[in-house]
Amino acid sequence: MSPRLAVLILSLCAAAGLVACGAPAQNREVRTEVDQTDGDRRANVRMDLAQGYFASGQFNTALDELKQALLIKPEMREAVILRGLVYAAMGETQLAEESFRRTLALYPGDPDALHNYGWFLCQQQRWAAADAQFEQALAQPSYRAPQRSLLARGVCEARSGRMKAAEGSLSRAFELDAGNPAIAVNLAEVLYRNGEAERARFYVKRVNASAELANAQSLWLQLRIERRLGNTATVEDLAEQLHKRYRGTPETQALDLGRFDD
Repeated sequence: MSPRLAVLILSLCAAAGLVACGAPAQNREVRTEVDQTDGDRRANVRMDLAQGYFASGQFNTALDELKQALLIKPEMREAVILRGLVYAAMGETQLAEESFRRTLALYPGDPDALHNYGWFLCQQQRWAAADAQFEQALAQPSYRAPQRSLLARGVCEARSGRMKAAEGSLSRAFELDAGNPAIAVNLAEVLYRNGEAERARFYVKRVNASAELANAQSLWLQLRIERRLGNTATVEDLAEQLHKRYRGTPETQALDLGRFDD
């Protein structure tokens, strides 16, 4: 299994669906400004800053802001969930593991925490343990976005070489969120690798039909699919788009080298 499949997950927050990037909390009453104490407001400001720094890759600063939020509210749900992701992004594997476990001790059965821990385990290539976390997340009746765990599980299954299982997970994710480009492109990649070129073409074309969604990865995937199907004119058009819009990218370099099956 090529590692390139994992690259098609576009970003931590938008595609893998890792929570603490602005997603709504589970099992909480909607709170208004009247309900917030001064401590709530100060902790929320720190949390918003931490999310922004995390999304921009400034992990040390994000951790500092989280520490400030947790000094104000020691068991703030969003903060304890994000802390594990920050440690993982910093390469602090043991601290991340401990943080995920503490989070689940504080919030047992929380689907967001289960999802994030599952993705962390997948990155550690602990496939069975990751599957177990995703399954627990998907089993929670309160889970509002099961497609994100199905997407993450599908990518994890593909990384571990379980391509038929990945096809099943990603197909279910697509049924729930057909407009998500990360789901469509990852499903197309898996179908292509499973020998289902015509079906793969359907999904990736949906993404490439939009100039805002198409990128070097999705265009390169469609080019390889069209090549397998013998659609020479379309291959030439996609090659021209890659050279014009994404010169110097790994995908265009692979095209120039004729490395279609890496």
